[in-house]
Amino acid sequence: MTKFTKMSLIAALALAGTTASAQPLAEAIKNVDVSGTVAYRYNDYEDQAKGKKSDERSDSATNNYKIAVNLKSKVNDDITANMRFIIGADDDSNGEAILGTSNDSDDNLNANLSEVNFTYTGVKNLSLTVGKQAVDTPWTVARDSMGDEQTGTGAVAAYTAGPVTLVGAYFNQTNFNSAETGNKYTYDEDRKLDTGIDGSEDIYVLGLMASFMGINLDAFYSDLDDKFDSYTVGLNGSWDLGAVTLAPFARYTSLSPDGTVEKYLGTDDDQELWQLGLSANMGIFSAFAAYGEAGSDGGLVYIDSGSATNMDYHWRVTADGTPDTEYIYAHVAADVTDKINVGLYYSEADYDSSDDGDDVSEVYAKVSYAMSKNFTTYVQFGDLDVDDSDEDGTMGRVHVQYSF
Repeated sequence: MTKFTKMSLIAALALAGTTASAQPLAEAIKNVDVSGTVAYRYNDYEDQAKGKKSDERSDSATNNYKIAVNLKSKVNDDITANMRFIIGADDDSNGEAILGTSNDSDDNLNANLSEVNFTYTGVKNLSLTVGKQAVDTPWTVARDSMGDEQTGTGAVAAYTAGPVTLVGAYFNQTNFNSAETGNKYTYDEDRKLDTGIDGSEDIYVLGLMASFMGINLDAFYSDLDDKFDSYTVGLNGSWDLGAVTLAPFARYTSLSPDGTVEKYLGTDDDQELWQLGLSANMGIFSAFAAYGEAGSDGGLVYIDSGSATNMDYHWRVTADGTPDTEYIYAHVAADVTDKINVGLYYSEADYDSSDDGDDVSEVYAKVSYAMSKNFTTYVQFGDLDVDDSDEDGTMGRVHVQYSF
């Protein structure tokens, strides 16, 4: 498959007239690196609440597909051409194809060119990428084997000096208008965050990343034109204490609304979300816990709900921007064999008042099987509970993924 993809790429370039340099075909093929993922997911939810998130909408059971192929070709010693193709995306989100098992037929999948850009590395410790590319920030999800991906057209520069990396980015258009901003379990209007972003806005991003004595620090600032200004600071580390390895983390994010975002929220007060957590590994056992709180005026501090500035650690319980909400995530897991892992997961969203929404919790078991490093699958089944609502019920998922 890899050889076929490389040959197809070279043929396309030849037809487009971009091989005018008369580079030998064999040399061109040799300089192309191919990577990507192929994923299939089956979801089955008992609840029939109106208006689901993309992989739950319109049907209690859905088949979901996504194939992503990355092509990287060395143009010369200083420039690399990069492309990403997605098969399955049915809109600008670059997400997965979703086919309801009772409402849809077994349709063929769409193919999109989600990224095409060039990276210059001719200056030591500096890289500059220009073109349509992934928007890789704490507020966005840049790559996902099954789900949204944020892209934009612009330029990203990164300079590394010892343990410190500085990042600067500018995009003059994005696909932020299609980002998933609602709670994962429902698209109820109380939790659907329609921020008024249409994708034409300029966005500027400045960032710093550093590592010292096992501690990683990142600090980023972003300005989305006429929508918001935001900053986020994150800390994480990992320490081996003999039999136990501990990895704590913390993040604080503040967002100042502007324009249509301010009008939607009904306030110009800062949105806030802070979170902290800890993962631990001891032999065949692992554990994870995270806690977070949204500010008194709201916690809308993200573009995509799966981003680092938000809390999206398990399945369907996700931080959704509601004011004064507490979030809890915890799980334990064990390696039953070298290839099989079994875990128990719990998540909870505790809203400050019934006006903000009904409290939500989920509990489920997950069995993962890694046949090889590049082929994994998992099955999970559990229960979603929504207080004083008919939106709860059992939920199941099967996920199969091949990486190359």
